[in-house]
Amino acid sequence: MELIQTIFFTLLALGVLVTFHEFGHFWVARRCGIKVLRFSVGFGSPLLRWKDKLGTEFVVAALPLGGYVRMVDEREGDVAESDLPYAFTRKPVWQRMAVVAAGPIANFILAVLIYWIVYAVGVTGIAPVISGVSPGSVAESAGLQAGQEIIAVDGRSTPTWQALNEKLVGRIGETGKITFTVKQPGDSLPSDYEGELQEWLSRADEPDPVSSLGIVLYTPQILPVADEVVPGDPADLAGLQSGDQVISAGGEAMPDWSAWVAYVRARPGEEILLQVQRGEQRFETTVVPKATAAEDGTEIGQVGMSVRIPEWPDHLVRKTNYSLLEAFGRGVEQTWNTSVLILDSLKKMLMGLISAKHLSGPITIAKVAGASAQYGLTAYLGFLAFLSVSLGVLNLLPIPVLDGGHLMYYIIEAVKGSPVPEKIQMMGFRVGMFLVIGLMLLALYNDLMRL
Repeated sequence: MELIQTIFFTLLALGVLVTFHEFGHFWVARRCGIKVLRFSVGFGSPLLRWKDKLGTEFVVAALPLGGYVRMVDEREGDVAESDLPYAFTRKPVWQRMAVVAAGPIANFILAVLIYWIVYAVGVTGIAPVISGVSPGSVAESAGLQAGQEIIAVDGRSTPTWQALNEKLVGRIGETGKITFTVKQPGDSLPSDYEGELQEWLSRADEPDPVSSLGIVLYTPQILPVADEVVPGDPADLAGLQSGDQVISAGGEAMPDWSAWVAYVRARPGEEILLQVQRGEQRFETTVVPKATAAEDGTEIGQVGMSVRIPEWPDHLVRKTNYSLLEAFGRGVEQTWNTSVLILDSLKKMLMGLISAKHLSGPITIAKVAGASAQYGLTAYLGFLAFLSVSLGVLNLLPIPVLDGGHLMYYIIEAVKGSPVPEKIQMMGFRVGMFLVIGLMLLALYNDLMRL
């Protein structure tokens, strides 16, 4: 079921992004008087097709991994005399530039609209309050202490965990000072603390910015309390119910959920004596975890119960509401900040400041799509907006075969007054194909290494 959900939300995300991107090309082409032959979402055999009154064929194809807009173009073969005035190649260079740029711009517009919706609904997050600092860490050398709330990093506000992570991601690979602005418990006046970064996380494959600084953020203790019990599974057969708390297992105290999970996983098929608290009553029962294959092929135990997530203290919950105008402004700002972050990360990767292993491909995208959908509509929309910005930024890179490469050729044509020679364009096309395919293979390799 989880796999089906992941596939569905991945295809939904790709479908939305590709449709908006190609619609950008299509809409501007129509406005420039260019005849559009086909608007396709996906490649391969058509699943659905229809035509509008202007003769454009709309197609939904079998492989939803991209799309295209096919226009009347003399470079692709003979064009009927009657269609020549409507050919892409016969249009002024500024119109061709507009058509090419319209796809990525549509992705930025989509991102702004999604962020607008998210901020208009209201943003809820958890305040980044420190519960511990690791010895010898950047956080310890900076003087950070348990109980402090991090309200800004390098002067940029961090009201929530997510905001803190976003600010720290922008510092990956860097060397220099990092400034934390914190609020002391019971003190309204902020204080600044400085730490020192040295090629921070430049070689990390899957960086965790907060913990890498030695910061442990406060989370409420998750007790081994059952939320749901799967009918017919070992926990159900042992008589456990929703709300029951495991006090001990095999004579060992179970202080939290992770201890309980680790104990069960290590004992597939073994009989375990449990002490359980149910309301005011405490009783004993036995459970035999069923043997299940883990991802690495090892055998682990499972009992078929989920954990009851505790409520966060009210004083740590940050709920921010925006008017429609404010939400739109925040949407524009978030789209801009995300674009800058992506470009900065690409620059650092090219300079060797961060590992190329950070590059992610379709498998990671699918996993994140499925996971974000499980966290709710707002999380999924945020992921969709980030992916839309990424598609817009990457497509504007000056690499032949991408929109940015075509745009580069047209800018050169506008400056010099004549098109870039066909021979040079073909050479650039081959180089661009090599680069794009190489990056795709690297991203796929990184994905496979993370499995």
